[in-house]
Amino acid sequence: MARIFCAGEALIDMLPGRTDAGATAFVPHPGGSVFNTAVALGRLGARVALVSGVSEDLFGAMLAGGLTASGVETGCLIRSARPTTLAFVTLTDGEARYAFYDEATAGRMLTPDDIPALPPPDATGGALFLGGISLAVEPCAGAYEALARREAGRRLIVLDPNIRPGFIADEAAFRARLGRLMALADIVKLSGDDLDWIAGPEGEATDRARGLLALGPGLIVLTRGAEGAVALRPAGEVRMPARRAQVVDTVGAGDTFNAGLLASLAAAGALDRAALDAAPDRLIAEALALGVAAAAVTVTRAGANPPWKHELSESET
Repeated sequence: MARIFCAGEALIDMLPGRTDAGATAFVPHPGGSVFNTAVALGRLGARVALVSGVSEDLFGAMLAGGLTASGVETGCLIRSARPTTLAFVTLTDGEARYAFYDEATAGRMLTPDDIPALPPPDATGGALFLGGISLAVEPCAGAYEALARREAGRRLIVLDPNIRPGFIADEAAFRARLGRLMALADIVKLSGDDLDWIAGPEGEATDRARGLLALGPGLIVLTRGAEGAVALRPAGEVRMPARRAQVVDTVGAGDTFNAGLLASLAAAGALDRAALDAAPDRLIAEALALGVAAAAVTVTRAGANPPWKHELSESET
C-alpha cells in the first residue's frame, strides 16, 4: 500500500477536566491537527509516517509513544531539546477553542535544512499531507512549504489549512502562502469556517469552494458538520450525508475525516494525480463515506481519539 507522509505539528492538547476535589484542571493529551491525522491513518490500517519536530522532553515522549502505539512510523521525527508546543483547550457547546503556547518550541523552530529526504513513492503512488498551525508560524511554515515544493509531482499533495485566525500574526503572508500551497495541492479539504476565511462568507458555499479549483487542485472537499461532506471536481460533485452521533466534543473530528478520506483512496490505489482525476464518483463517495464514518466515532469521545479499523467494522454490523 502507498505510504502517506503527514508533515506538521505534534503538540499537547491540555483538555479541561476536574480534580477529585472539584477544582478546574487541564489534562495533557497528545494532539495537533497533523499528528491527529497521522494517528487516525495508522489506526485505520494505512501506511503512514509523521514528519515533525518533536521534543526530547516528557511531552515529546508522550507524542512518540502515541504514534508508535497507533502504527505510525517515527523515523522522520526531528528530535531536539526545545520544549513541546502546548494548546490549552476550552469547550463551548462541544466546540473547541484553543490558546497556543508555541514560542521557540521543537515543532516551530524547524528549518528547510532540518526536513529529511523522503523515499520515492512506490508504484502504487504516495501522498504528502500538510496543514494546521504549522503553516502559520515561522520558521516551520517555510520548511513545510519547501517540502511541499520538493515533493509536488512526485506524490499527491493534500492540504488542510485548518485555519486558527487567532494564531496568524501576519495575515497577508499567510494568505500568500496558502495561495502558493493550493497551487501545488492535488486535494484541498476545507471546513465551513476555513472556506469563509479564505473566500469570504457571501454566496453559496459550494460555489465559493468550486472557485478554488481554478488554483490547481483536482479535488476540493468541503466538510459541513451535521450536513455531511461534499467533494467538488471539475466535472461535478459527490455528496455524503453525515452520520448521527451523540457529540461529546469536536476535537479531532476534521483530522479523522482526513484520515478516512486518504485511507480509502490509498486502498483504492488512487494516491497519484492521474488516478485521482480518473477515479469514478463511486470511489470518491467511498472515500467520503469512510471519512464521515470515522469522524462520527471521534465526536462521541472526549478529545482526539480516532477509531480503529475494527471499530468501524463493528459499528456497521
